Formats: sequence, C-alpha cells, structure tokens
Amino acid sequence: MKEYLKKVRQWLSALSFKTGVAVAAICVVCYILSFLQMFLPVSVAVKGVLWVIFFGLAKACQYTALIILGKAGIERIRHMLRSR
Repeated sequence: MKEYLKKVRQWLSALSFKTGVAVAAICVVCYILSFLQMFLPVSVAVKGVLWVIFFGLAKACQYTALIILGKAGIERIRHMLRSR
C-alpha cells in the first residue's frame, strides 16, 4: 500500500503548475458549495449529507493541489499575489 501511495504522489507531483491552480480553484468552489447548500429548502439530513460530501471533496482537492504545486508552486502563487 505504501508503494502505491508513493507512486500516486510522484505522479501528482509531475503534473503542471496550471493543473495545481485548477485543482485549487475547484477546492474553493467545493468549500463555497459546502456552506451555500445550507440555504436550500431541504431537510436537515440532506443538508448534512451534502455538507459532508462537498467539504470532503474540498479537503481532497486541497491536499491534492498542495501535492501538485509543492513548495515552489506555493511560493510562485504568493509572489504573484504580492505583486498585484
């Protein structure tokens, strides 16, 4: 199992910077959806299930984006945000 996880991590690390930014954008959308669904006129149970699904997707995308971007990618994003 550890070998498989290492291979997946290496594969994700080989993806491009733009892919990492796209996954991070999907992460933000999932976070927004996880909280906006509370305004839907559905039962509390459905709201709870939707929150778990969207929040879980957001966390999965967050960690995936971190693996794809790595330290250099995060520094690149910070530099771009500071220059604006």
